[in-house]
Amino acid sequence: MKKIFQLVILLALFFSLPIQSFASINGAVTTHLGKSNAAVTIRDAESGKIVYSQNGDKLMRPASNMKLVSGAAALSILGEDYRFKTNLYIDGIIVNDTLNGNVYIKGSGDPTLKKDDFLEFAKELKRIGIRTINGHLIGDDTAFSGSTLPPGVLKSDETYYFGARTSAITMSQNNDFDASTVIITAKPGKVGAKPSYSIEPNLSGMVISNQAKTVSKGSRNTITIKRAYNTNRIIISGNLPQGSSKKEWVTLQDPSKNTMQAIKQTLQGTGLKFVKSSKVELGKVPQKATLLYTNESRMLAAIFPAFMKLSNNSIADILVKAMGKQQLGEGSTNKGATLLKKYSDSLDIPVNNWRFADGSGLSNSNRVTSNGLSQLLYKVQKESYFGTFFDSLPVAGNKDRMVGGTLKSRLTNSALQNRIYAKTGYIPNVYTLSGYMKGQSGKQYIFSILLENKSSGNVYIDRTMAALVKNL
Repeated sequence: MKKIFQLVILLALFFSLPIQSFASINGAVTTHLGKSNAAVTIRDAESGKIVYSQNGDKLMRPASNMKLVSGAAALSILGEDYRFKTNLYIDGIIVNDTLNGNVYIKGSGDPTLKKDDFLEFAKELKRIGIRTINGHLIGDDTAFSGSTLPPGVLKSDETYYFGARTSAITMSQNNDFDASTVIITAKPGKVGAKPSYSIEPNLSGMVISNQAKTVSKGSRNTITIKRAYNTNRIIISGNLPQGSSKKEWVTLQDPSKNTMQAIKQTLQGTGLKFVKSSKVELGKVPQKATLLYTNESRMLAAIFPAFMKLSNNSIADILVKAMGKQQLGEGSTNKGATLLKKYSDSLDIPVNNWRFADGSGLSNSNRVTSNGLSQLLYKVQKESYFGTFFDSLPVAGNKDRMVGGTLKSRLTNSALQNRIYAKTGYIPNVYTLSGYMKGQSGKQYIFSILLENKSSGNVYIDRTMAALVKNL
C-alpha cells in the first residue's frame, strides 16, 4: 500500500496535478473506462502540457474523432473561404428557342447543392432563350476518382445516410447537407391500403416499390424504407399505423447519375423540354463547350457547423477528396489521406504509426492516439481558423440542435452544461470524445478519450467527464 501511495505521488508530481486531483481522476478513469481498452489524455489548454495520460500512445480507432483531423486539415489547406463550384455549360447552336446541342454539369463535390440550385440552372438556360434541348444532359464528375463507396461501409448500411457514396456531382435536400441522399416520407391511408409517399427532390432515377400497409391507430409501427443493395430500387415495407408517419433519408446508388436525373426532372418542371431521344449521361465537358453559369456553394466556414456538430460523414469524405484534387491533382481518398498525414506532421504530431483510411472515421482501419489528438487540439488554437473550428464543435447539454449537435442530450447536468466543447464518435465497439472543457476551478483543459470494446461506452465516458470537470 505504501509503494502504491508513493507511485501516485510521483505520477501526480510528473503530471503537475494536485495529488488528490490526480488520484480522483485516475480512479474515475480506471473505474469507468478500465485500463486496457481506454486511451485518455488531458492537457493544460494554455501550455499544452500533459497533466494526465493513460495509454496515450496506444493506437486506437477514432470513429468520428477522425473529423477533428480532416476538418482542421480542410480549414488549413482549402481555407475558410473555400467554395465548391458547379459549372453549367452548353455546346451546339440555338435555333429559335431550341438548343441543338448538349447541356453539361461539371461538379467539384458540392455537398450543399440542392433543388434551388437546379432552378438557377433552368433560369440561366431560359435567360439565353432556350426552351427545348435537342441533345443530352451530361454530367462531368471527373474531379473525383476512385470508389464512390467510402471505406468501412457495410453492405447492410449502404442504404443509410451515414454510408452515402461520395461523388463530384451530388445533392442534399436540406441544410443538414447529407449529400447523395433523397428524403422519402410515408403517410398512412385507409386501413388496409398502401401508405402514400413523397420523395424530395423527385424520383431522381430511383424506382419505388411500395409494399407497405396502413393499419389502425395504436398498432405497432414496423414500416421500413430502404434501398435494395447495389440497385436504384427503394422498398417501402411493413405496417404504418394511422396517425403516424415515417421519414427516411435514403442514399443514392450512383450519386452522379441520380443527381443528373434530379436536375433533368427539375428543369422539366420549369417548362424546359427535352426531345424524346435525350438521355442523361456521364462524360467530360468538351473544350468547345461554352461556360454559361457557375454556381458557388456557401463558404466552407459556413458549412462547418453541419459537418462537425451533426457529424456529417459525406462532407468529411468529400473534403478529403477535394483536398487531394486541389493540392495533388487527384480527387481520391488516398491522395487526400496523404495530405491529412502531412498536415498532422506540420503540427509536430508523431503520426508515423497512424493510419488514415478516410475522413469520416467510419472505417475500422483508422488508427490514432489520444496524445496525438490532444496535441492537434492544442496546436490549432494558434491557427487563424481556430474560431471556425471551435465554434463547430458540439456543446454539452445545449438543447439547440445546431449548438449542442451530437452532445445536445448528453452531459445535461447543470454542472456540465456548456462547459464541454467536443467531437463525439461512434462505430460498433468504439466510443470516443475529444475536445475542450472548463474544470470546476475555471481552468481550461484539452482532453481525448478513445474507448473500445465496452458496451454502452458513452455512459461511461460521460461519467468520466463529470469526474474530470469536478476534479480539475
